[in-house]
Amino acid sequence: MSDSLIEGLKAGEEKAFRQLVENWQDRVYNTCWGFLRNDEDAEDMAQEVFMEVYRSVGKFEAQAQIGTWLYRIAVNKSLELIRSRKRKKRFAFLLSFSSDTPFTEPHSTDHPGVILENRERAGLLFQAMEKLPESQRTAFTLHKVEGLSYVEVGEIMHQSVSSVESLMVRAKKNLQKYLADYYQKK
Repeated sequence: MSDSLIEGLKAGEEKAFRQLVENWQDRVYNTCWGFLRNDEDAEDMAQEVFMEVYRSVGKFEAQAQIGTWLYRIAVNKSLELIRSRKRKKRFAFLLSFSSDTPFTEPHSTDHPGVILENRERAGLLFQAMEKLPESQRTAFTLHKVEGLSYVEVGEIMHQSVSSVESLMVRAKKNLQKYLADYYQKK
């Protein structure tokens, strides 16, 4: 991103903001989808990301890369939504003990940016990813789903490259364990 675009964003220029959205909307959407796995949620969250950028562009530090900043906002916003839903899910679970209405959560495994021959296996992988601790899931999603380098993932997560490598090793081991458990049950 050029310095003039950043200056335009800070000055509140509509043209600069439109250019930012055009250049980054697909990557921001895909990042959100990688965590939320629902088209509507990912679209809503991508809009939230750009609204946050608009509100806080004055805080953007020129030495940082705008892509890193955008990914960080997308990850944080997505994780906030997941945490919020987990709290609501726990509350609904507790309420289900006192009501006759069963609690169910809708699932979606359609991702427009990824073509997979076997949707069941993709669904299993995403389900297994949900079981990962948050830091492992974040590193795995950014590296494997979004294709970012360990350096980029480290910048987004405020971690060293060796920490990201360690997170990836643990994430892969945990995923292998979760998937092995599934296939052994079949």
